[in-house]
Amino acid sequence: MRGSLAVPAALAVPALSGAAPALALRGRPSADWGVQAGDVGAHSGLVWVRSDRPARMIVETSATESFRRPTRWHGPLLGPGTDFTGTTRLRGLPSGEQIHYRVLLADPDDPRRTGRPVTGTFRTTSRRRRDGVRFLWSGDIAGQGWGINPELGGWQVYEEMRGRNPDFFLCSGDNIYADGPILPSVTLPDGRVWKNITTPEKSKVAETLAEFRGNFRYNLLDENVRRFNAQVPSIVQWDDHEVRNNWYPGQILNDPRYTEKDVDVLAQRSLRAFSEYYPISTQRPGDRDGRVYRVLRQGPLLDVFVLDMRTYRNANSPNRQPEDATGILGAEQLAWLKRELSRSRAVWKVIASDMPLGLVVADGQTNFEAVAQGDPGAPLGRELQIAELLRHIKHRKITGTVWLTADVHYTSAQHYDPARAAFKDFAPFWEFVSGPLAAGGFPAVKLDGTFGPDQTFVKAPDRPNTSPAETPPYYGEVDIDGDSGELTVRLRQQGGGVLFTKVLQPGRVGQ
Repeated sequence: MRGSLAVPAALAVPALSGAAPALALRGRPSADWGVQAGDVGAHSGLVWVRSDRPARMIVETSATESFRRPTRWHGPLLGPGTDFTGTTRLRGLPSGEQIHYRVLLADPDDPRRTGRPVTGTFRTTSRRRRDGVRFLWSGDIAGQGWGINPELGGWQVYEEMRGRNPDFFLCSGDNIYADGPILPSVTLPDGRVWKNITTPEKSKVAETLAEFRGNFRYNLLDENVRRFNAQVPSIVQWDDHEVRNNWYPGQILNDPRYTEKDVDVLAQRSLRAFSEYYPISTQRPGDRDGRVYRVLRQGPLLDVFVLDMRTYRNANSPNRQPEDATGILGAEQLAWLKRELSRSRAVWKVIASDMPLGLVVADGQTNFEAVAQGDPGAPLGRELQIAELLRHIKHRKITGTVWLTADVHYTSAQHYDPARAAFKDFAPFWEFVSGPLAAGGFPAVKLDGTFGPDQTFVKAPDRPNTSPAETPPYYGEVDIDGDSGELTVRLRQQGGGVLFTKVLQPGRVGQ
């Protein structure tokens, strides 16, 4: 079993409503926002919780739901400095096993006074190849004004994904839309009215730390999300809307909605809230700041390379400069990625990219937001950095690279081949796009021929910002068979089953 489909009875969650869980003034600490697990490995994992008041976080783990002879982990003291959130790292766990955990919140002045335990479960990474791996990915949540609609049961796509029982969920960025206020209602083209849950922090663009925290907290108002989080561990990355649309370091805003014009200040506040609200190892010894890019080892079949195409990029521009050392990754992250790909012994190397490679994503009339800029010729601008990476993968004979992304608010599959490309020095590979989970749908963008993409599948609306009621959410599924090593990608739509399937063979070049 990859995980129990039953929601533990002790899971304490607030009712789906327009109001946040009540902050009780007396009694014991409460964890009404649920629990999450993340960055799970063979012998470790992170567990997250939020309290309603100062409390000591305690985690107990067990091999069974009965919690006989549990192991206890003493976590941090939760207080206003982290918005009462906290994460505890569990170590020394058995590999390939279902871990049941429960979080208790204790009164700091009287450890015997604890709130009702909140339970969750996850499966540690298996070191046995035969066990295989299954995971889901998507992104783009609460965007373009489409929030939690209680009349439609909230974000039911999370319940559908929970039913797929994956080993983990990869969120490819845009976990929030800090620049996208959510209004109480939106009238659809056919006259129907979409009704949103709203909060003060989601009623304007996020600028303060409290407003960014409120944006991340908004998603947890959905009971589907909380049930999903209690069962499926996450691997989370970020992109632009965690701060502001199409942002880059050093940008000074001219948007009249903002009183804080320095995007670096906004990004710093968002990153702090991001690291508070997700179980993610963003801080490492020796790091100058929190770091989102990392590699997650998922056993002999899979390594996941989580990129950050936002924090270290250069300014958005026409993107046609003949030299570009910074690119979209920055020199340090590119060196790290080349080094870690070379070290990887996994059969498959999934590159979790928060932006697509060959899709032309514009930023205004003349500038470009992603890698491609629409010039099908030799690499220019940010394409130079990607060309260097692809050349490295080919010359080091690194097999099994697959690119997964979201960002463009539709789903598609692209095969990149040097036989069709202006740049020839790379081995063929696939890129798969999914999303949005809970945001507006948008038409497909053009392809850039520099790396020879052939779009074998695309499904997108024919007009911008279609509601989730008109364009149901997209998510992707990856299944790696433990016996054959085959990797199967399925592009899915909520309620509509599988839209596209591609089976890739291990160790082959040119598929």
